[in-house]
Amino acid sequence: MKSTAVAHSIQGLIKYHGLKDQKKRLPFHNSISVCVDSLTTTATVEFGNQFEKDTAKINGAEANFNEAARILAVVDPLRKMAKTKAHYALTSQNSILQGKGLGFSASAFAAISLATAAALNLNLPLERLSEFARLGAGSASRSLVGGFSIWYAMRGGRSYARQLASEEQLRFAMGVIPVASEVKTDRAHEESVSSPFFNVRLTEVRSALPKMLHAIKSANIDQICRLAEIESLSLHAVTMTGKDGLILMSPETIRIIKRVLELRHQHLPVWYSLDTGPSVYLNTYPEYLEEVCRDIEKNVGIKVIRSEVGGAARLIA
Repeated sequence: MKSTAVAHSIQGLIKYHGLKDQKKRLPFHNSISVCVDSLTTTATVEFGNQFEKDTAKINGAEANFNEAARILAVVDPLRKMAKTKAHYALTSQNSILQGKGLGFSASAFAAISLATAAALNLNLPLERLSEFARLGAGSASRSLVGGFSIWYAMRGGRSYARQLASEEQLRFAMGVIPVASEVKTDRAHEESVSSPFFNVRLTEVRSALPKMLHAIKSANIDQICRLAEIESLSLHAVTMTGKDGLILMSPETIRIIKRVLELRHQHLPVWYSLDTGPSVYLNTYPEYLEEVCRDIEKNVGIKVIRSEVGGAARLIA
C-alpha cells in the first residue's frame, strides 16, 4: 500500500481569488490554468498497520498543524472511500524551494491525491479525483488533470477540473522567475474579498472566461498571453485594495515587468503573468523563449527557468 506520484505546478491564466466556501474550497467562479513542465512536486504515500499515527514531511520538514490539516482534508475522504483506518506516512518534495506564487500547493496536493488513491487501490478517473485534490488546494484540481485546464466552481452539483488542451496541442512556452515572499496564499485570498473592487472583478472574470476558452480552442497564443497579463493586474488590484492593503509584488517584480514591456515595444512577443505572489512568468512562443530569457537574465540580472507545458499528474512507483 505504497505509491509515488509526480505533478506539475500551475500558472493561473484566468485566476481564482477568494473562496465562497473555505472548508470545501469552493471558489466564486471558474478558473483556467496551464501546467508548468519544469516545476514539479513528488509525493510518496504509504498506508500500513505498522504506523501508529499519521505522519507527513513537506520538503524535508515535519508538516505543521495547518499543513497536516490540509493533507487530512484530502486523505481522510479517500481513506473512508477505501474503507480503511490504516495510518499513513507521507513525504512531499518540490523541485525548487525558492519563490512564491508558483503554484506548488497545486502540484503538491495533486501528487498527494494521486499517490493516496493509488496506495489505497482506488481507481478513480482524474476528473473525479480532482474533487478530492481541491480540498487541499483549489488549483490542485487543475494540476491533477494537466495541460491547459479549467476548474469548474460548480457544474452539475460538482466542483472539479477538466483538461482543455494537452501539452502537445499548443505552441506555448514560459520563462519562470522565482521571487521570494513570506506572504501565505490563503491570506491573499482572504484579503481579496474585502476589496471594494471584488464584485467588479467577478464581473470582469465572467467576461474573460469565454475569451480565454476561445483563445485556447483556437490556439491563439497572443490572446492567451494578453488575457493572462490583464488578469494578473486585476488579481493584484483587489489584493492591494483589501482591508490590509496587501502588496505582493516586489522591486524585482516591477523591474521584470518593465523590461517585458520594453521587449514588447521592440516587437518581441512576450507577456508577463503573476499569480498570488511576486514571482513572474514570461509567456511567449517556443522559438522566442531563449531570446527572452537571456535578455531578462542580462538586463534584469535574475535567473530564468525555461519551461514548456506540463502534462497530467502521473504515478512513477
